[in-house]
Amino acid sequence: MKTPAGKECKFYFGDFHRGRNAQACRLIEQNPESPPWQPSLCQSCPAPDILRANGASTLKLEGTVAKKFFGFKQQVEVTGWCSECFSEVPNPLLGCPNCGRERRPSILDLEEGP
Repeated sequence: MKTPAGKECKFYFGDFHRGRNAQACRLIEQNPESPPWQPSLCQSCPAPDILRANGASTLKLEGTVAKKFFGFKQQVEVTGWCSECFSEVPNPLLGCPNCGRERRPSILDLEEGP
């Protein structure tokens, strides 16, 4: 679903059908320790870019609203972990460094027919 910032994000939910006005970020809702989410946070959220750059099904994201600049600015911080090897992913844009080292199939690996 498209966020208020115009990016596609699987964590954003918006329901405006027949006068409803419900918006939510499922990524922030999963973290009970995070301050509440606001639609303006979608402008600087890195989650849509991470999802677009890395489509690995084993990459699990966790988000929180962090206060920056002496508490005057709020920003979404996203961390990642791999559900395959259960390790922290330092840069979710690049994916898991442990599982990423495994050999990926190439077009040159296609088996020739009989």
